[in-house]
Amino acid sequence: MTGIGWRVLAVAVAGFVSVVAVGEAKIRFVPVDVFLDSPEPVAAWQFELKDRNAGMTVVGVENGGSDVFGRAPYYDREAVNRGEADRIIVADYSLAEESALPSGRIRVATLHLMIEGDADLELELVAANTADGRTIEAASVSLEETQTRESS
Repeated sequence: MTGIGWRVLAVAVAGFVSVVAVGEAKIRFVPVDVFLDSPEPVAAWQFELKDRNAGMTVVGVENGGSDVFGRAPYYDREAVNRGEADRIIVADYSLAEESALPSGRIRVATLHLMIEGDADLELELVAANTADGRTIEAASVSLEETQTRESS
């Protein structure tokens, strides 16, 4: 190989190694819990999560911690399965008696995120309703990185 050929190869290999190293440093998988805070019993809820920096992809969604919302919540499963969920709307409801509905701080979902670069997540509560359909004005949502939980 000529001197020029070696230099081109060296530059190409160095460029590839730096892209891989940078790519590995920037992509991470983060499970996050979504909590709904409500002073009243919650029968239905909906939230939207997006990343203002467009580096987030949702790769999985699990149910929360309440028995009345025991199944996985509703969301666009096909977009998540295709790896195209760069924002997500998640919702659920329960037909349980009002006395069985949760209130206070409720973990409603766990989201599994793939984040490339620095995330600027925006979480919005779209709806929180009582069993009779009334909007719970004082309800709010928050996001926390998931802590390891013991299985029961």
